[in-house]
Amino acid sequence: MNRYAGVLMSVTSLPSPYGIGCFDGAAYAFVDWLAKAGQRYWQILPLGATAYGLPDNSPYQAYSAFAGSPYLISLETLIGEGVLTREECDAVDFGSDPAKIDFDKLHENRLALLHKAYERSNIAQDGGFHAFCADNAWWLDDYALFMALKTFFREAPFQSWPKDIRMHWDFAVDYYNRELYFDVEFHKYLQYKFAQQWSQLKAYANARHIRIVGDIPIYVSPDGADVWAHPDLFQLNSENQPTAIAGCPPDAFAADGQVWGNPLYRWERHRETGYAWWMSRMWYSFKLYDIVRIDHFRGFDEYFSIPADAANARAGHWEKGPGMELFDTMHWQLGEVNVIAEDLGLLTDSVRALVRASGCPNMKVLQFAIDPEDTTASNDYWPHNYNTHCVVYTGTHDNPTLAGWYAGLDEASRRQVRDYLGDAFTPDAQMYKVLIRLALRSVAKDCIIPIQDYLGLGNEARMNQPGTVGFNWRWRLAPGQVTDALADELMALTKRTGRVNWDILNG
Repeated sequence: MNRYAGVLMSVTSLPSPYGIGCFDGAAYAFVDWLAKAGQRYWQILPLGATAYGLPDNSPYQAYSAFAGSPYLISLETLIGEGVLTREECDAVDFGSDPAKIDFDKLHENRLALLHKAYERSNIAQDGGFHAFCADNAWWLDDYALFMALKTFFREAPFQSWPKDIRMHWDFAVDYYNRELYFDVEFHKYLQYKFAQQWSQLKAYANARHIRIVGDIPIYVSPDGADVWAHPDLFQLNSENQPTAIAGCPPDAFAADGQVWGNPLYRWERHRETGYAWWMSRMWYSFKLYDIVRIDHFRGFDEYFSIPADAANARAGHWEKGPGMELFDTMHWQLGEVNVIAEDLGLLTDSVRALVRASGCPNMKVLQFAIDPEDTTASNDYWPHNYNTHCVVYTGTHDNPTLAGWYAGLDEASRRQVRDYLGDAFTPDAQMYKVLIRLALRSVAKDCIIPIQDYLGLGNEARMNQPGTVGFNWRWRLAPGQVTDALADELMALTKRTGRVNWDILNG
């Protein structure tokens, strides 16, 4: 069995002079760095068009399950195409802190630059653009009109639009497509450039034997093109308002539970269609990525349903999901697919059974192993309890950084870590390195480490803290922060633990 390693980092976290990481030279340089480090995987966060106005522009709340974020389009490439000038890009205010993303500035200023590029592009004569629009009309037409309508109605959620277009009635769709023709075409152009640039970057990574691990949320945004265009697939009333929404029940971390707000699927309708929307979504995801991590995998077994008008999650209850029927359909229609099951959270016997039956490797997060009251070390997240068919992480985008996590442990928890490792002497500030080596040495087939952990960064580099707003999804690397010396260190680590990417070494 081949064992491999990879690095978790959002594309948005790459350094760039234009406010956010994107598909520019820094992305290609990072692929080269991964190859130099002997890595097999670059795991990213969702690439979707984030919903402006929602807390922190979360990549898990996108305007579409299919569209890509215009923020990721490389301005450098557009300068090279002659549709923007460097002077125009350099004159724009993208924010004052190169280590943080300013989403408000991006929304105000980057989209204006992209509109200039659209106006100067001769897409009327661009056969690639027309072919892209024809090939992707099944999702692109609704998405582009939805985005044009968002601007027309001053970013208001679609549930507050006039009834004819809120209900997606054909005559209203035809009317607004005519009235907003150039706005619709602009959003199609953005998706064309996104697809063009991403496919080139992915091809570059694959040619260097780096595989891309994508990430898709199980649910879609309540204010998004999917719900607007396909209301029959979701639990909505006759006015297309949600009747039930997603979340999770009360627990030790949240006394009232969590209300996520996503509309729930009407699984019986999906079953009637042969899960056509989900098959399209997965097929499209495998065009974008080599491997797909599905967030909140347990929702396919059971999902927590909260009345849409409830004040908190206490009023919710569990309902059965589609289970193996969905994955049987996927295997029948798409063949053998590479999926990672994000099965974190409350695990039941039925969830474990679904993971096993699906054949998907599940996730082990090292930070979750610690429990000073567990004197038997029976926790599933201790490495000696792993099987080979899993992916081990030191942490995820929702966790503290490894160094920040260890620094925040109480003395009993630190003692448990040191007792497990048999390490009484490593300074606290260096324990993150010992824990990374523990993950790499585990029997898990694959090991993926956040770049912040390899850099030993504290919680100032944390990507997301669930339940908070105002500062999430913003962290970025500084230019030069990822060095050749670190790549050499990772290469040595992956060789020592049997995880080196031999395809790179063998040329």
